[in-house]
Amino acid sequence: MLTFFLLAMSAAPVESRVESPVSFRREVMAVLSRAGCNAGPCHGNLNGKGGLKLSLRGESPETDYLTLTRDMLGRRLAPLHAGESLLLAKATMRLPHEGGQRFSAQSPEAQLLRRWIAQGAKDDNPPLPVRLTVSPAEKVVPHGTDRVALKVVAHFPDGSQREVTRLAAYEPSNLRVVVNSAGEVIRQREGEVAILVRYLECRATVRLAFLPETTASVPEQLPANNPIDQLVHARLKALRQLPAELCDDSTFLRRAYLDACGILPTAAEARAFLADRRPDKRAKLIETLLERPEFADFWALKWSDVLRNEEKTLDSKGVMVFHTWIRRAIIDRKPLNEFASEVLAARGSSYQHPAANFYRALRDPYTRAEAAAQVFLGVRLQCAKCHNHPFDRWTQTDYHRFAALFARVQYRVLENNRRDRLDSHEFVGEQIIYQDRSSELKHPVSGQTLVPRFLGSETPVGRDRLEALAQWVRDPANPFFARAQANRIWYHLIGRGLVDPLDDFRESNPALSEELLDYLAEELRKQRFDLRHLIKLIMNSRVYQRSSVPPPPHPEEDETGLAVARIRPLQAEQLLDAITAVVGRGPRWAEHPAGLRAGQLPGALRTRQAKQSERFLAVFGKPARSLTCECERPEGSTLAQAFQLITGPVLSALIEAPDNRLGQALQAGQSDDDLLDELYLHALSRYPTPMEKAAAKKQILQQGRRAGLEDVLWCLLNAKEFLLRR
Repeated sequence: MLTFFLLAMSAAPVESRVESPVSFRREVMAVLSRAGCNAGPCHGNLNGKGGLKLSLRGESPETDYLTLTRDMLGRRLAPLHAGESLLLAKATMRLPHEGGQRFSAQSPEAQLLRRWIAQGAKDDNPPLPVRLTVSPAEKVVPHGTDRVALKVVAHFPDGSQREVTRLAAYEPSNLRVVVNSAGEVIRQREGEVAILVRYLECRATVRLAFLPETTASVPEQLPANNPIDQLVHARLKALRQLPAELCDDSTFLRRAYLDACGILPTAAEARAFLADRRPDKRAKLIETLLERPEFADFWALKWSDVLRNEEKTLDSKGVMVFHTWIRRAIIDRKPLNEFASEVLAARGSSYQHPAANFYRALRDPYTRAEAAAQVFLGVRLQCAKCHNHPFDRWTQTDYHRFAALFARVQYRVLENNRRDRLDSHEFVGEQIIYQDRSSELKHPVSGQTLVPRFLGSETPVGRDRLEALAQWVRDPANPFFARAQANRIWYHLIGRGLVDPLDDFRESNPALSEELLDYLAEELRKQRFDLRHLIKLIMNSRVYQRSSVPPPPHPEEDETGLAVARIRPLQAEQLLDAITAVVGRGPRWAEHPAGLRAGQLPGALRTRQAKQSERFLAVFGKPARSLTCECERPEGSTLAQAFQLITGPVLSALIEAPDNRLGQALQAGQSDDDLLDELYLHALSRYPTPMEKAAAKKQILQQGRRAGLEDVLWCLLNAKEFLLRR
C-alpha cells in the first residue's frame, strides 16, 4: 500500500509543484489591459459590455477582482476546470465574443489566466512598479529593417527588476507601425512614431524613425545662424534628411510681415527691401517689424482667441477693455509670465480690471481649471475629470484638486441688459469677480472635500488661491509654463508646434526635439519671458527662413517644418487685410469704425448685424472663441471659401469700387507698366515676370483698360501665391 502511494505521488504532474503563484495585481490586471478588455470601447466602458463592467484601464483592481470572482455568482471562473472558464472561453473565441479573439488558447496570456484560475483565483497585494524602462528608448531605423524588438523592464520599490514585455500594452501615435504581443514594432510605412508603453500605472515613451530609401547625402557641417539651427541640423543628420535652401528675398519679406504683424508689406517697403544689398537686411527687418504697432495688434488677436474674448459672455465693453489691456501688455513688453500671472490673479470690476474678464467667460471651477491648464501650462486635463488620464500621469484626484483652486471664484452681477431674454448665457453689464471664503469641491467618488494642489505638486496652497496659482505660474522654476509658451510661439511662426497639438503636452506625445524645446524654454527664462526676444531668435534662424520647395531628391512630405517650410493658408483676418491692402479700399463693419483692419477687431464675430465683411471672416475660419484652444481655426479649404473668392460680394465690391487703387492710378495717369509693378509688389512682394506682364497687357488691350486691370487684379487675388503663406 505504501509503495502504491509513493508511486502515485511520483506520478503527480510536476507542473502543479513548480508553477509559481500568479499575481492578480501584477499579471492578471496587466493581461486584461494588454488585451484591451478594460479599454473604453470594451468592458471599461461606463456601462460595460455584455454584462461585464471593468474599471477603465484597470484603475480599480479591487473592484475588478470582485467583478471577476463574485459577480454572476462566480460563473466567469471554474477553478476545478480552469481551461473551461467563461473568461477564457470568451477571450479565446471558443464561445462567441463581440470583441473578437483577444489572444489564442495556446498564448502565454491564456496560460497565465488559466494558471491563476487553477490556483484558486486569489487576490494579492504585492509592491507595484514605480517606473518603466524600455530599450531602445529612441532609434533611427534604416531602410530595409522592418522590425524593432522592444524590451520593457519594470522597476520596483525594493530595487528589484522584472521584464514585462509580454504584459505591457503598446499604443502607437499613428498608423506607421503595429506592435505585436511580443513587443515587436513592425513597420507599415516610413516616418516617425511615438509608442506609449504602459504596464499597470507606469508609462514610458519610445521614439522610432523608420527611414525611407533615399540617395540624399547630408553634409557633415550645415550652415547655422544660431543654436536653433544647430539643434535641428543634428536631428536632420540623424534622419538623413536634407534641408531646403533659404527662401528668396520676396518670399522671406512676405512671410516675415505676415507672421510678425499679420499684414503684407506695401509696394514701397517691398521695393526698398529687394533693392537693399546689406547682408544683414533680414535681421534688421525683423527688428523693425517687432516694434511696429501692427505687431501688438496681431499678437493681441492671438491671445484674445485663446482667452475667449467674445461678446456673448463679456458684452461689447468687456471685450473692448480686455482687448485693449492685452494689446497694451504687448506694447509695454510685459513679460509673458507676468501677463499670465495677472490674468490668473485678476478680480474686481470687469470694466475697471480688464484681466478679470478671463473668469467672466468661465462660469464654473472645472472650465476654469481646464482653460488655465491648457492655455498657460499646455496640459489638457479634460480626460481626467471622470477617470485617470489614459495617456498621461494625471489622475482623477489631480484634476479635482487643481479645479479646487478655482472653487471660490464668484460673481456679483450688477446688471444684465441682455438682448435675448431666453439665452441664460448672454451677459450685458458690469460684473464683479471675487473669491468667497468657504466654497469647496468634493471628490466625485469618495465625496471628501478636496485640498487644492498645483499639478504635479503637493505644496500647500495659501488662503488666496488665485494669487498662489499666479505666483506658481510666474515662478521661472515652474515646470510647465516656459515650455508651453515656447511651443506656442514656435507654432505660430513655423506652422506646427514641436509638441503637436501645441497645448497637449503628455507622456504619449513627445516633442519633435526635446533638446530644442528645452533650449527655447530656457531662453524665455533667461530673457525674463520676453515675447519679442524668442520671436526674433526663431525668425533669424535658417529653420524659419527655409524655402518651401524641397531639395532633390524629392523626400516624403515634411510635416514638421524643420527641413522644409510649411505652406499654409492665410488666416481669415490676414486674408481680408491683405485683399484690402492690395485693392486700396477697406471693408465696412457692422459696429466698428471705417478704416479698422480685420486684425484690429477686438472680439469675435457679431452675428446679429453682420455685414458681408464679417461673413467673409466667418467663412475663412475666424473663431467664435467658444473654446480655449487654437483648434477653432480650421486649416483646410472649403467650397464656400472658393465661392467667396470667385464670385463673393466682398471681393467683387472692392475690385469694382471706383475709388480703389485702380481708380486712383487711372485718374493720376499712371502707366500700365508702373501700375502692374505696383499691384504685384503689393500682392506678392515681387515684380511681375516678363511673361506675366505681357499676359496682363494683352488682357488690358482686349478688355479695355479698367476692365482689363480689374481682371488682372482678380487673378492676383485668387492666385495660390497670394492666398498662401509660403
